[in-house]
Amino acid sequence: MTTAKASKIIYTKTDEAPMLATYSFLPIINAFSKAAGMSVELRDISLAGRILAVFPEYLTPEQKQADALSELGELAKQPEANIIKLPNISASLPQLQAAIKELQGQGYKLPEYPENPKDDKEKDIKARYDKVKGSAVNPVLREGNSDRRAPLSVKAHTRKHPHKMGAWSSDSKTHVSHMKGGDFRSNEKSLTTTAATEARIEFVGQDGKTTVLKPKVALQAGEVVDATFMSKRALRQFIEEQIEDAKQQGVLFSIHLKATMMKISDPKIFGHAVTVYYKDVFEKHGETLKKLGVDPDNGLGDLYAKIKALPDDQRKAIEADIQEVYKKRPPMAMVNSDKGITNLHVPSDIIIDASMPPVIRDSGKMWGPDGKLADTKCVIPDASYAPVYHEVVEFCKKYGALDPKTMGSVPNVGLMAQAAEEYGSHDKTFKAPGNGTIRVVDASGQALLEHKVEEGDIWRMCQVKDVPIRDWVKLAVSRAKATGAPAIFWLDKTRAHDAQLITKVETYLKDHDTKGLDIRIMTPADATRLSLERIKEGKDTISVTGNVLRDYLTDLFPILEIGTSAKMLSIVPLLNGGGLFETGAGGSAPKHVQQFQEEGYLRWDSLGEFLALVASLEHLSKVSNNASAKILADTLDRANAKFLESNKSPARKVGEIDNRGSHFYLALYWAQALAQQTQDKNLQARFVKIAKDLEQNEAKISTELLAAQGKPVDVGGYYHPNDDKASKAMRPSATLNAIVDAIA
Repeated sequence: MTTAKASKIIYTKTDEAPMLATYSFLPIINAFSKAAGMSVELRDISLAGRILAVFPEYLTPEQKQADALSELGELAKQPEANIIKLPNISASLPQLQAAIKELQGQGYKLPEYPENPKDDKEKDIKARYDKVKGSAVNPVLREGNSDRRAPLSVKAHTRKHPHKMGAWSSDSKTHVSHMKGGDFRSNEKSLTTTAATEARIEFVGQDGKTTVLKPKVALQAGEVVDATFMSKRALRQFIEEQIEDAKQQGVLFSIHLKATMMKISDPKIFGHAVTVYYKDVFEKHGETLKKLGVDPDNGLGDLYAKIKALPDDQRKAIEADIQEVYKKRPPMAMVNSDKGITNLHVPSDIIIDASMPPVIRDSGKMWGPDGKLADTKCVIPDASYAPVYHEVVEFCKKYGALDPKTMGSVPNVGLMAQAAEEYGSHDKTFKAPGNGTIRVVDASGQALLEHKVEEGDIWRMCQVKDVPIRDWVKLAVSRAKATGAPAIFWLDKTRAHDAQLITKVETYLKDHDTKGLDIRIMTPADATRLSLERIKEGKDTISVTGNVLRDYLTDLFPILEIGTSAKMLSIVPLLNGGGLFETGAGGSAPKHVQQFQEEGYLRWDSLGEFLALVASLEHLSKVSNNASAKILADTLDRANAKFLESNKSPARKVGEIDNRGSHFYLALYWAQALAQQTQDKNLQARFVKIAKDLEQNEAKISTELLAAQGKPVDVGGYYHPNDDKASKAMRPSATLNAIVDAIA
């Protein structure tokens, strides 16, 4: 029997291009679902929405906003959960500050972000903002492991309409460089707890004084617990060596990190790259930059922004010295050559899972300061996962670019439930306050894990609970059975954390019938090589990975296979029976918004949303025995297939179909499929007329949509648009609006 709770889908308002697309697509979803007796509710988990939710006392009653993220975090633990989660900003500090400034300009009297809090009030303000910074959304919602793959319809479409892949040369100088010691990989220690306990993290200085860094860390029985650190001294030496090597080899210098998800550790690594590359500037002008509050962790962009406050002669002197650096150093890979935005400008511009796949897709090249593509040194300091990218680069040098027309697929089963592994380490990551020891101490006073550190070293602790590991193994076996493809656990017995996981995986595999299945455990490097060999032959290989590699691989392989990770199907079976349906990646979203603002053309492809909605409706039909939801899912699936066959995804430029036009065609094909189905005569009768209205007005609607392109658009804000302005901009066809609004 259908319950009210189980018949509800939660759709999320997030950020940038996916948020803009929601203003156009959600009215269509609402209309079709209401016609079938279901409800879809919107929850605002955008960066701006999350900021407003944590500062209610600074806002007027009309401005106050509910804490939707906390609400959904609790819902994700309930069996009735059915959440469609669109890509959101994992905000770097510059992005957070820009959002605060925009909201203040809109009349929200929010406090400034205190980078160096002076009292308890400022410490509280900083702590609240820091909850919003970085990857604040995914760890809250991901109460399950990840099943991510390219839908068959998308794969078939790509083979018929392959995307462009740059040709590789065997003499390419592009390569990946990582540390050989002193990094997180080499310093890692790990154990599995035998009993539940409460631990603390403390620093013991050389003078014997103990400082508690985190007073309470709850540990469950059977939990895998790691601790490790990145040596500041080793890191800076490594970066200097790589800069010199890039110059000797005549290649671009680039660094690739994850400063959003790893919001404490990776910005610090990024800051070291900035101060090493521009060391002459920081040594010569150090006092001035310090007084200005320049934080190298925020990139060269922070320096340029803050030296604007200086007298012209001082500012120009610093700018001239920056230009002198470029004469001595190797050329830098650029984020935007035309605007002079370097690889070291903003930490959120070089997110590894968004920055490395295009290098591999585009012949192993990046854009240089001269506006030309060139071979590059890809610096990925930590050796934990860098070998994966190394293997892909070397494979392409040897065999050339992969062919989307024939290549196989690498779906992923990812261990991510309950903030697993590194992505749950934010609140347990610290910069060593001095020379001494950082240790994890249990309730009895016994040191579980400890490291000798030097001042400035980056230390962190990670956890992964036993229940998610059991579920991960179960999901891997399930996908292997469903597909017949080999399932490879990407684990290295010589890495401390992986050795603990291997023991558990080997134990929990015995709980399942694996007869006839090809299930293996391989190092990430070997697994990459095998997957590439098979993908080249058109064969599929399931990657079963931890949380970080889940994130990296579900961008890397989809971008090579189908041109984008936004078209992936990402299902998260929640541990308590609910479903979380994610809609692809948002790495290109900022560029899409910029284009929309400048010329009224939104290139964002909502296919990820279309696919997630099918999975969400299918889940709803099963858990609530809702026949109408099953019909909506089946007909939307057929509509998606026709959408792909008809090539109605957004194009690239003004005068062609954009995101809004793609929504129209999806609505048309969905209405046609509902009109053709015969299981529900009432729905059929209702949608016969709707399909006819859409068909007869196709030319008029297309004309109205195209007429909205070609001119600047103001939606009232980047992070916090005005709803009326955004809705008007994203729903410019009066004819389409009238038909859709009349459905429900």
